[in-house]
Amino acid sequence: MTAVHRVAVIAAPPVSMFNLAIPEMLFAKVETADGPGYETLICAPDPGPVATSGGLDLHVPHGLDAVAGADTVILAGSGQYDDPDPRILDVLRRAGADGRRIASICTGSFALAAAGLLDGRSATTYWAYRELLAERHPAVDLQDDVLFVQDGPLLTSSGYAAGIDLCLHIIRTDHGAAVANTVARLALVAPVRPGGQAQFTDTPLPPERGASFAATRAWAMEHLDRPLTLTDLARHAGVSVRTLSRRFHAETGVSPLQWLLHQRVERARELLETTTLPMDALARACGLGTADSLRQHLLRRTGLTPSAYRASFNRLPGPAPGRPRVRPLTPAAAAE
Repeated sequence: MTAVHRVAVIAAPPVSMFNLAIPEMLFAKVETADGPGYETLICAPDPGPVATSGGLDLHVPHGLDAVAGADTVILAGSGQYDDPDPRILDVLRRAGADGRRIASICTGSFALAAAGLLDGRSATTYWAYRELLAERHPAVDLQDDVLFVQDGPLLTSSGYAAGIDLCLHIIRTDHGAAVANTVARLALVAPVRPGGQAQFTDTPLPPERGASFAATRAWAMEHLDRPLTLTDLARHAGVSVRTLSRRFHAETGVSPLQWLLHQRVERARELLETTTLPMDALARACGLGTADSLRQHLLRRTGLTPSAYRASFNRLPGPAPGRPRVRPLTPAAAAE
């Protein structure tokens, strides 16, 4: 029987309710043949009523002793980012010394930096507080305009919704791209988007700044096996190619063709992990054309050839004891 992966989410008052909900919402969707893939515990320095940034109180059942038994520790964003509770810093340092995976959402990065865990490491935070973090913790290698950054066992995300990307990345790391993308679909959020990883040479997509072309992006994701052109995208969006290029870049931070290439490589990674398709067929399925093209783009993105990537990350055969599945989303949960 495979042991459940325990996640401790620290709520530092006044905590962001949205930040606090993200890990439980996403990790709860993953199951193995033995049961839930994750157990998520919410904890605080003083269990009981905990103030939120929205003016409400939440009942948090666990104290910081929950961190001692956790495999992953996540620090939710807090309105008291500039003066972290010494008790939180203490448990973070102990978790870091034990080599456990530690992540922060939004302003949670201030506590990781104050604990000394980010010294000499790449990190990010909510854009409005980047200058302050850089000023107070100059030993941190602060990354601008990325969704999240992983440097060894330390992960930091930028504001709010980027915490979703960070948690999906954790699920992908633990259970593969197919499971993470399915969780994203069930939760009605964007597919897994890399955010700056130390272990791969990914070029992260900047945070999206608009949604007027969201339907066209979703349509393109469903037709990645086709040789899509700027004209195809513009026709679907009902605008000129010039307007598409200008507004698409304003929304996503990259050109339409750069965005397409990024999604094709991500689809290739998912297929390498979950299928036994020959390389030429796999390249066609994700729109990269040939096995040579697949090799070129994957090598540039991950530093691995397709065969090496498959050997390292392939998750076949199918469901077996301990193999991840996804817990179905109920209609009530889907409406949340």
